[in-house]
Amino acid sequence: QVQLVESGGGLVQAGGSLLLSCAASGSIFGINAMGWYRQAPGKQRELVAGITRGGNTNYADSVKGRFTISRDSAKNTAYLQMRSLKPEDTAVYYCNAEILSDRGRMDFWGKGTLVTVSS
Repeated sequence: QVQLVESGGGLVQAGGSLLLSCAASGSIFGINAMGWYRQAPGKQRELVAGITRGGNTNYADSVKGRFTISRDSAKNTAYLQMRSLKPEDTAVYYCNAEILSDRGRMDFWGKGTLVTVSS
């Protein structure tokens, strides 16, 4: 059974940094795109950053220049380095990945990790 598990969230002061990790495990044949989404209280889930299998990246305008997405394909892991954090970055951050497993090609989501930025 394929699982995505996020880690690295927590409480940080404005201007600080956090590194989020997303590890995929299970019967995985390959992983295509991976991405980080976030959902703040009362708001819809939004894409923060994405990375293709080939390493191409895209970012939400609100995080460009502050966040960096990367992946380690050997470890089936994606990362989100967050710098210069702002209170408006406070949200639950979710990892998403398109994974080819013994059940075929499917989209998987982690359960999320909470990031709280204090002013």
